[in-house]
Parts: sequence; C-alpha cells; structure tokens
Amino acid sequence: MNTVEFTAEGSLINLRLDLAIAAAVSDTSRSRAQQAIREGRVLVNGAAARASCRLQAGDRVRMSLPDPVSLEAQPEHIPLDIMYEDSSLIVINKPAHLVVHPACGNQTGTLVNALLFHCRDLAGIGGVQRPGIVHRLDKDTSGVMVVAKNERAHAGLSAQFKVHSVVRRYQALVYGAVAEDSGRIETLIGRDRTDRKKMSACPRRGRPAVTHWRCLERFDDYSLLEAELETGRTHQVRVHLASIGHSVLGDAAYGNPRRLRAIRNKLLQDTLKALKRHLLHAGFLQFSHPATQDVLSFTAPLPDEFAAVLALLRGP
Repeated sequence: MNTVEFTAEGSLINLRLDLAIAAAVSDTSRSRAQQAIREGRVLVNGAAARASCRLQAGDRVRMSLPDPVSLEAQPEHIPLDIMYEDSSLIVINKPAHLVVHPACGNQTGTLVNALLFHCRDLAGIGGVQRPGIVHRLDKDTSGVMVVAKNERAHAGLSAQFKVHSVVRRYQALVYGAVAEDSGRIETLIGRDRTDRKKMSACPRRGRPAVTHWRCLERFDDYSLLEAELETGRTHQVRVHLASIGHSVLGDAAYGNPRRLRAIRNKLLQDTLKALKRHLLHAGFLQFSHPATQDVLSFTAPLPDEFAAVLALLRGP
C-alpha cells in the first residue's frame, strides 16, 4: 500500500474532499477518490472524513493507494490503425476478427495486448483484464473505438457512455428490403432464455434498449442501414435488427442460416461464406474530450471486404 499526501491551499481551499483529491492527485478520478473515502483510506488531519467535507486552509490530506493489480495480459506487437492519440486517449479503427480483451479462449492476440505494447502505461486502468477499455465492439464488428490512457480519462469517458451522450452510428447490411425509410426499435435486452451466450430482445429480465435506424440504400433482397444507438447494450444492433426481421448478413448468432443458403447469387453467397464475419461496421463516434471538453468526431470508412459486397449488390 502506497500513500500520497497534500495540503489544502490555493484552489483546493473550500473544495469538497473528493474533488480536491481528484485535482491534487495525479491520475485519480473523483469516483476513485470517493471509493477510497468509503473504504476508509483517506484521512484529513489524521481523522476519517466524508466526501462532502470542505477543506480548510492548511488541512492535511493523506490517502492510501492499493498496490497495482497484476495484469495477466501481455504486450504484443500487433499493428494498430490509429486515428488519433494524445496523452489522455487513443482512437483506433478496429478490424474485424480482432477480439477486444482477453477472455477464455482468447488470452492473446487481442486489442488489449496490442494496446499494452503501444501504450506502455495502460496496465490496471479500468480493471485488470481490460486496461483503458470504456466500450467494446464485438470480435467481428469493425470500426471506431476510443480507449482511455489514464484514470481521469477513463472516468470521464465512462461517464459519457453511462449517460448515453456519446454518438455512435453503425452501417449494417441486412437481409430484406426494409419497407420504411427509418424507424425506432425499443425493447428490453437481456440473456437469451435458452442460450446464455446470446442476447435477446424478449428476455425474462433485461435492460431498456433503443436503436434508431434509417435506410441508406435498398437492393432487391437486402438493405444498407445506418443504426444509431440511444443506449449501449451487448449485441444491441444485431439483436434489434434481427428482432424486426432484418438480421445482419453473416451474423451466425442472430441470423437464420437458411437465408445464406437461399442466396441466389452464387458469387455473393461464396463471398459471404469466405468472409467469416458479419457486415456491421461502427463508422462514426463522437464524444467530448475528458480533459479539454472539445467535441471530437471520427469517421472510419467501410473496410474493403464490406465495400466489395456492396459492389456485388450494385452490379456493373
């Protein structure tokens, strides 16, 4: 256990204890300060104090910090498509087939392993196995992701995702020509009643989920949609589109395999089988920078394999 100490002076005078700690202690967020206070690891003039305690000039604050948690994931030299980077965060364009964080069956070769190699000081941010990760994309979903590089950035970005102020738009190629130009899907999303590895729009218990969609392009038997998340549940876009009868092409979990076998265009069918991914792409991400409060927007173009399928559908 390490300790840090500081004296209330200047701008720290009359500031709440939790805010003063966040301001005075490097890479410590307000939520982390509040947790330390709750756990009795913060003393003011030698005595425990509430987070709401207002510091007076000369007050001495002492906070105990737990020893860093060991990280099982190891750095790996995996190339990253970096769209933006500064001292607080890094934005990457994640390719399909790349798992975000280590889990059973995927201990190596993940985005976290790549980030640990590229950003040497990520270990332990936001949790042992997922340093800096504030949101995720499924293995076979490509597109824009932001990763925090310190505790303050992690807290600031996490708060934005929690209140759904982050703008996230996806492109999805789905089965069926949609009848309407746009729509709104609102359901609960929770674990599937029979398959615990899947999510469902009709669960026994779930959390509210809202997706807004609009049609970008129609083909005879398919549609290119843009889906914008109002909430952020696991597999939300895939589950919601499947729930209205327009599952994402290549989605082995939520699509009907008979639809793939029924594709009349043999070249298209063979192309989809070879891709081994679903055609869902996180093309746009917008958020406020947790340090400067500047609004940052990022657009990732469709990956080549996605664009190639669209070219087949559009024809010569």
